[in-house]
Amino acid sequence: MNIISRYLFNEFLRYAAICEILFTVLYLTIHFFGRVDEFSEASLPTHIVVSYFLYKIPTIIVHMCPISTLIATIVVFSIMKKNNEITALKSCGIDILQLARPLLVLAVFISAGLFFFSETVVPLTSSKSYEIWRVKVRKKDPGRYFGRHEIWYKAERGIYWIKKFDPKNGIMIRPSFYFFDDSFRLVRRVDSRRAIWKGDMWQAIDGFMLKRTKEGYMTERFQTLALDIPERPEAFAQEELKPEELSYWQLKAFVRRIRAEGYDPTKYLVDLHIKLAFPFIVVIMILIGMPLTLKIQKGGASVAIAAGIALSFLYLIILGTCRALGFAGIFPPLLAAWLTNGLFFFVGIYFLLTVPR
Repeated sequence: MNIISRYLFNEFLRYAAICEILFTVLYLTIHFFGRVDEFSEASLPTHIVVSYFLYKIPTIIVHMCPISTLIATIVVFSIMKKNNEITALKSCGIDILQLARPLLVLAVFISAGLFFFSETVVPLTSSKSYEIWRVKVRKKDPGRYFGRHEIWYKAERGIYWIKKFDPKNGIMIRPSFYFFDDSFRLVRRVDSRRAIWKGDMWQAIDGFMLKRTKEGYMTERFQTLALDIPERPEAFAQEELKPEELSYWQLKAFVRRIRAEGYDPTKYLVDLHIKLAFPFIVVIMILIGMPLTLKIQKGGASVAIAAGIALSFLYLIILGTCRALGFAGIFPPLLAAWLTNGLFFFVGIYFLLTVPR
């Protein structure tokens, strides 16, 4: 490692650490004031509240890493430009591409470390923080699952299967109810197009009922059927696991399982590919940040930082749009996850090739 590379590494890592700490503290402060009322209403002990925010820190670090690296890159090269160090290096025959190379190599290692951190620490701490929020603050049932589709529910004398559940409106889509006797023999099965919570009971709409009689089983069609089950909508309104609560391999195994069962895994495939695509934002931010700083001739670091933050927001908007299009099936999952990286990568290459040398 030559002197210039060592200098760039030291300066970049120092400012990246400072930015990471500042953005993490800022995020925690905003998050605290956004949820302090609900923590107060829950009357939780102080150590549980503190634990919740401590468990949030690894997730915040991952989310703030791209913008921290971008701002650090802009600050380092703004200072070098202000001190005429860039001019001095050019006069020595050092090209801008030579300056970019060591930082891009460092960015690759940071991306790999970010992925490893996201796979090992973040799922564990995210699960802990969400558990405190769901169970301690919101007082919800601790049962959780990934996805709101194909819910299996074991009742005292039955098993319910719900293709999709809308907890807000209390509507089951394509439910099937299996009722058993003490010997676990099927005594009744109800299949309907949907079931709606009305008043204090469930009503099955447009379906068939298989009922055991002395002569055997008989089938009846119905338009409306009152279901004599004690479960209320809250029993099925389980919390959906967030993607950050699962590692890449756990999510991949889930996708493989639901695909084998014949269900559409598109939504989960998009998040699976995003888990791989997200760490590479660090490389792209450094690729954009350095030439962007050198191209801006007026305004100095403040203008470059403002432009960098604007680009970060633009990146998130495009990524969110692509993710939504992937969920809707308009974009293939791989394209939905990587398109934003591809677009900004070519923007960074263009900036790098057109920066004054």
